[in-house]
Amino acid sequence: MVIDVFNMQGEKVRELELPARIFEAPVNVDLMHQAYVRQMANARLGTHKTKSRGEVSGGGRKPWRQKGTGRARQGSTRAAQWVGGGRVHTPRPRDYSQLMPRKMRRAALRSALSVKASEQGIVLLDELKLEESKTRLMAQLLERLVGGSTALILIPEKNLEYDQVVRSANNISGAKTLMAAYLNIRDLLGYEKVVMPVQALEVIESYLG
Repeated sequence: MVIDVFNMQGEKVRELELPARIFEAPVNVDLMHQAYVRQMANARLGTHKTKSRGEVSGGGRKPWRQKGTGRARQGSTRAAQWVGGGRVHTPRPRDYSQLMPRKMRRAALRSALSVKASEQGIVLLDELKLEESKTRLMAQLLERLVGGSTALILIPEKNLEYDQVVRSANNISGAKTLMAAYLNIRDLLGYEKVVMPVQALEVIESYLG
């Protein structure tokens, strides 16, 4: 698949052929769904907890005698039916993480990238640099490249030049910067366009291609 490469002014400067192994891979919807569910599950902390009747304070003695009062028998004021009592069948701390082989995770990424490429959702730049860290400059750049679409901006590495790009995009709603090496299924499916310089494409090709 051949796509256009743009400069910072939004002008086409050349064409580039995308690696077919990555951007023309078979689309496996079930695999993408599994990878997405896994990522969302692994993000859960699982620290939710309530106290059972054995963990709440009080309730050491029987509130009234067993027989002769005309009331229902009660053994503790910290049983579940009492105000201030323990809770039953409520969340306990647990691990929600799911395992998924690396080959499957990478195949899911190839599927998502292939979908993006087929929908003209990949925007390539010959370079990505700003003169200074200004939200206005980044907003103008995105307006030229993707219009009103949301955008995932991939950067190839961390350095002073790309730090300016990250800071400039931080306050723009509908835009997110991400290291190309950290590309994931959730962000790929969550944004309409993927904007990246050619160097970021090389990073992706190094581990997916």
